[in-house]
Amino acid sequence: MPATPQHISKTLPIAATIATVFHEERILLVRRANPPDAGRWGFPGGKIEAGEPIETAAVRELFEETGIRGQARRVFTAVDALDCDENGRLHRHFVLIAVLCDWIAGDPVAGDDALEAQWFHLDELDNARLALSLDVAKVARLAADIAKQKDGQS
Repeated sequence: MPATPQHISKTLPIAATIATVFHEERILLVRRANPPDAGRWGFPGGKIEAGEPIETAAVRELFEETGIRGQARRVFTAVDALDCDENGRLHRHFVLIAVLCDWIAGDPVAGDDALEAQWFHLDELDNARLALSLDVAKVARLAADIAKQKDGQS
């Protein structure tokens, strides 16, 4: 729900990264343990530490949440994640900076603030029973298109 003027807080947006990683034609998602979107599937990611480059934060969060070693390829989009209460009051506003990463090594194991970590085929993201965070399917498809271009596929 977009924040309306009466629901906007004085809290500044928080910069965070999300790592999009493909391996064997599947994308990695985690089921979040904490708000916003606790219990929903999204990309591994988290807050950028002071002085930390965006790509470094994405690779760090990827490993902390999943045990997957990756290498950042490039930043490719950003999305908003609003943490609002039941009355629509904004508590936190995250700006999620999406980084396309290459899989280097590892099998997904939930760690840090993830309940589960799992690979999904893109068509599985259309399953209505799969509780996804906002924009996950859209960002996953954009990442797949960029990854294919880089890999020379059309």
